[in-house]
Amino acid sequence: MKKTTLLFLCTGNSCRSQMAEGWAKALKRESFDVYSAGIETHGLNPNAVKVMAEVGVDISSQTSDNIEEYANREIDHVVTVCHHAHENCPVFPAKAEIHHTGFEDPPKQAKDLADRGASEEEQLDCYRKVRDDIRSYVEGLPENWSL
Repeated sequence: MKKTTLLFLCTGNSCRSQMAEGWAKALKRESFDVYSAGIETHGLNPNAVKVMAEVGVDISSQTSDNIEEYANREIDHVVTVCHHAHENCPVFPAKAEIHHTGFEDPPKQAKDLADRGASEEEQLDCYRKVRDDIRSYVEGLPENWSL
């Protein structure tokens, strides 16, 4: 049986979409062929890699891909995980269903905390919270498409 193709889309494909790809590969491998991409590419966020490793999910070999790399692929579902990507989501073939679920931006939150003198551990907590929120979302797929 052919698996459903799932693409997580974010602005820079560095953090949230990477975590979502990692969780989906770890939890839903039997159901989905999973990818992630960005409207731009910012490289893999080392703190995203770190907090995913804390829970046994290795995303260190994932790559930061541009959405243009998926232009000719057949995609069944696209999940935008940030508002910017949702608002700027490219047009996909008619078959692709677009879903949106916004998650907080850990790098932005961590920077705001750092500017106020927060410790590295307090900054990592932003990543951990979003990591856990994304896990909950992915665990509920496909029922969570509309959340």
